[in-house]
Amino acid sequence: MLDTASTPVVPDRAPTALPATTGAIRTLGSNPATAPIMLHPGDAIPARRRIVFIVLLGALTALGPFTIDMYLPAFPILREDFQTTEAAIQLTLAGTMIGFALGQLIVGPLSDKVGRRIPLLIVTGLHVVASVLAAFAPSLELLGAARVLMGMGAAAGGVVAMAIVRDLFGGKRLVVVLSRLALITGVAPVIAPLVGSALLEIMPWRGLFIVLAAYGALMLVCALFLIFETLPPARRQDRGATTVMQRYRSVFSDRVFVGVLVIGGMSFSGLFSYLSASSFLFQGTYGFNAQMYGVLFAVNSVGLVIGNQIAARLAARFGPQWVLAFSTAVLILASGAIIVADQLGLGLWGTVIPLFVFMSACGFTFPCVQVLALDRHGKAAGTAASVLGAVNFGVAGLVSPLVGWLSGSAGITATSMAIVMFGCALIGAASLWFIVRPRSVAQLTP
Repeated sequence: MLDTASTPVVPDRAPTALPATTGAIRTLGSNPATAPIMLHPGDAIPARRRIVFIVLLGALTALGPFTIDMYLPAFPILREDFQTTEAAIQLTLAGTMIGFALGQLIVGPLSDKVGRRIPLLIVTGLHVVASVLAAFAPSLELLGAARVLMGMGAAAGGVVAMAIVRDLFGGKRLVVVLSRLALITGVAPVIAPLVGSALLEIMPWRGLFIVLAAYGALMLVCALFLIFETLPPARRQDRGATTVMQRYRSVFSDRVFVGVLVIGGMSFSGLFSYLSASSFLFQGTYGFNAQMYGVLFAVNSVGLVIGNQIAARLAARFGPQWVLAFSTAVLILASGAIIVADQLGLGLWGTVIPLFVFMSACGFTFPCVQVLALDRHGKAAGTAASVLGAVNFGVAGLVSPLVGWLSGSAGITATSMAIVMFGCALIGAASLWFIVRPRSVAQLTP
């Protein structure tokens, strides 16, 4: 899709470009009349600078997964230190995800109004301050409050990165760039628990939040000096909607957007049901230590990364809606297999094998949801990205504690975890076929 009134913004030393009457961009060279047509502003950025830019945006987005995943191996330690229940510790994770949701609802529309850089800098700074507060929290209640603020602070990286990518790219190129971004950010869930497990060997759990504060400070400096503004004032005045409410109305009036919103929220909820329960399940029921748990978590996260990259190629060829038809079916089968295997007493392998399949299917799902949501709303990319992120993390924050509630005093089991995952997968698949309706979705533009 083309933003017909857009004016390209490119970094220093990028090829100079002029807008054509069609909204495409013709780069200027020795003979402007024969220079290649660039459909989107990002096409004019040299390949090397594009790679650097995507890596930096990926690192900013990865602040979110690190904020969530790095302290997961410390859950049993937190339970002992605060003398509380598994469900109470899970609420600190739920608070983080709710903070993500609130932060994205604020940052996304704001970035459409005032540009991308200012909201990114302010909210990333909030993450640094909140991480320090979490490190010195004297009670579980104050830790939970700090985690909400950390979630709000980390939200900026993800929502602004997606909006920047949509500012610069569209169509099939958008699929490719988002998949590259997902490859970088997909490494974060693999590394984060390993880093957390290793750090727990040399420091108390409070030190993890000091490390997160340092990471946030580094990203703040990088954003300050290396991220250029992709939404200049001229384009802020032509976003297809003049108020925040009008921008929200434009995305929620789109049936396909609403459908993929449900799919994304349910897929994230299934994933975070696993995240919130896995530390207790594998370290408690199966007797893993923190390091073994970190390795298992990393292996499962590799499936997420692999799914992301394969999905990009398939979505460009067949359409993201048909990739979702496959992935949502696999989510149902994999979560159902965990329940059956646990009830049959198949032990550890009966859980980890279908769990890896479930994670891989999530990897197929997430980039396709992003593409269908953003490609249709280039004029309100920040709002669309914020709504998508808010629903993903907000719904997941509300749903994932159900695992602890279902388990009760008996403790978390593979069955109680997978029941929630299975229910989320069913709702996501129903949304695809009854709301999105794949046959009604047009193919991506070049």
